[in-house]
Amino acid sequence: MQQLAELYPQHIDVMQSRTREALSREGIEGLIIHSGQAKRKFLDDNHYPFAVNPQFKAWVPVIDNPNCWLIVNGVDKPKLIFYRPKDFWHKVPPVPTEYWANQFELVLLAEANAVEKHLPYDRSKYAYIGEYLEVAQALGFAHINPDRVMHYLHYHRAYKTDYELACMRNANRAAVAGHNAAADAFAAGESEFDISLAYNKAVRQGDNQLPYTSIIALNENAAILHYMDLEVSKPDAHRSFLIDAGAQCNGYAADITRTYCADREHPFAELIQHMDKVTLSLVDMLKPGMDYSEIHFSAHRQIAQILADVGLVNLDAAGILEKGIGKTFFPHGIGHFLGLQVHDVAGHVADDWGTPKPAPHEHPFLRTTRTIEARQVFTIEPGLYFIDSLLADLKSTPESKYINWDQVDVYRPYGGIRIEDNVIVHRDKNENMTRDLGLN
Repeated sequence: MQQLAELYPQHIDVMQSRTREALSREGIEGLIIHSGQAKRKFLDDNHYPFAVNPQFKAWVPVIDNPNCWLIVNGVDKPKLIFYRPKDFWHKVPPVPTEYWANQFELVLLAEANAVEKHLPYDRSKYAYIGEYLEVAQALGFAHINPDRVMHYLHYHRAYKTDYELACMRNANRAAVAGHNAAADAFAAGESEFDISLAYNKAVRQGDNQLPYTSIIALNENAAILHYMDLEVSKPDAHRSFLIDAGAQCNGYAADITRTYCADREHPFAELIQHMDKVTLSLVDMLKPGMDYSEIHFSAHRQIAQILADVGLVNLDAAGILEKGIGKTFFPHGIGHFLGLQVHDVAGHVADDWGTPKPAPHEHPFLRTTRTIEARQVFTIEPGLYFIDSLLADLKSTPESKYINWDQVDVYRPYGGIRIEDNVIVHRDKNENMTRDLGLN
């Protein structure tokens, strides 16, 4: 906590500087950033879990309090309108006294619909930043999430301050503790549900606090890229385990994946080792000035080599690439920006004016095409899967004759492999937060 307290003022200075430039581009005087509102479930009196506006938590490490507002102009001390209702049904947040609070002019708000008296009178010179367009319109905002402001702020969010990097290291530390606990639970023969409980207990975060729903997949379920179910019963046999799970610190995310094989002598265990080497090789490739798409292309080359080496495809790596066979086994992108959001913004733009830089036509699922630069944080997550629907499609093509289908059936009950690290790019080195914490 002491480190965060020391780094936070410099973070606010950076946010002020970015705000000044964003305002100059739009020709307005300030931003009014809404933390968000609680959403009531349809035909119910309960609410969905609250998710804070990322633009709000970029300034303030308050991620669980709706109806807050932040007024910033890049020069004056930011004004934080902090919601503290009179409420005996729910926990009321305490008056902020943490290390970050003295960076703001603090105003307490007892009634959410009484915020107008705390906002600037002439809101024609301010932009509303947030999700609730009807609220912005009711309050008389003429500028709502203006493009020139949003493009600039989103683009520069890729460059992390020292405070943000410290938060992300802390998030990785929590997630690694969870991954170790989950691996132990798999080794003990637990169900997906119980492995998930072991993960959350070690991370010390509940499902609503984690940055995304954990993927806890045993056996064939590891072939489902976004597997969100949790089987309560233990399977008849524990063959494989894929866990894609993260944690958060002050709203900054970790996003880590590992894959395990119960039988270390099985060919699937060897396949995991091959893929682990691919992950580390791709991490080493990250360098300022390189196009991130090149990392993705290299992943396809290396996975094609594995498919040839283990006898899954009866072609050399060049032939596998030429015929596009590798996409059946590796159908997603190599990674993405990481930060305030798990899939952080502005991955497909060329500059801070929002000039599009889309994914290559032949690789539509690549989430980032930016040039790699220092202070950016990426995930690197190559995968190799045995997905029934994609394999069936491949089997119906002329390329089917190159596939060793008997060998595919050896791996199919194990689902698939993904190994994902979180990496900070520095000017002269890469910092693999995940490996530095001992998760291999």
